[in-house]
Amino acid sequence: MHSFIFTALAIFNGLAQGHVVISYPGWRGNNLLVNDSFPFGMQWSYPCGGISPTQNRTAWPLDGSGAVAFQPGWFRGHVSNLLYINLGLGEQPSNYSLVMVPVFQINGPTDNPYPGTVCLTQVSLPEGVKPKKGDLASIQIVQAQRYGAALYSCADIIFTDDFAEVPPVTDANCFNSTGIDVHNIHILKDSETSPGVPSSTGSRAPTETKVDLPSTSTATRAGSGAAAALTSRWPQLSTVLIFLHLL
Repeated sequence: MHSFIFTALAIFNGLAQGHVVISYPGWRGNNLLVNDSFPFGMQWSYPCGGISPTQNRTAWPLDGSGAVAFQPGWFRGHVSNLLYINLGLGEQPSNYSLVMVPVFQINGPTDNPYPGTVCLTQVSLPEGVKPKKGDLASIQIVQAQRYGAALYSCADIIFTDDFAEVPPVTDANCFNSTGIDVHNIHILKDSETSPGVPSSTGSRAPTETKVDLPSTSTATRAGSGAAAALTSRWPQLSTVLIFLHLL
């Protein structure tokens, strides 16, 4: 069983909520801190939780398919979150508007701090992004809270065509823990009406658009339990329906 050690900081900062630690690729730096510059915590600060790019860059395959692993259960207040994984190009990206993984939901076992890791093994580059060897970029993970606030954390990468330079993805750094449920999201739009959605005057009926998490393969580092029994198209994942009434 994989262990997850909470520092004294996580226990001390009772007012902090959410917070994610990136375990693969290498995290830009520890932004689980509260100080004079960030009295409410660093991770609330866009775009990367108050930390500028560093020399701690992880080699990322030039073909664009790599792993992203993170620990979502640091501090309290995050039993349910929406997660976004985005890409910013360059040494110090001006924005992170390139979507690597469409929004998905995670549910933890408790609203208090909890152990565990989520790993996506085949995260591809956004369509149209064609880097060259040596190009720099940063991966941003956004953790949106139930009440709408967002926390930010980043990992800096450098593209390579030499797979030997890419840190190996192993059972130690990429696995899915029991007790953390990962949910795909479907968005209802114009053409199909879902049962149970109340009609409203002047509103158009919502219909469904499917948003899939990236597929996994036998290389997925999975533990036991519902959150870990991942297969090629995530069939066990629950579906979350967001009903958008278009005025």
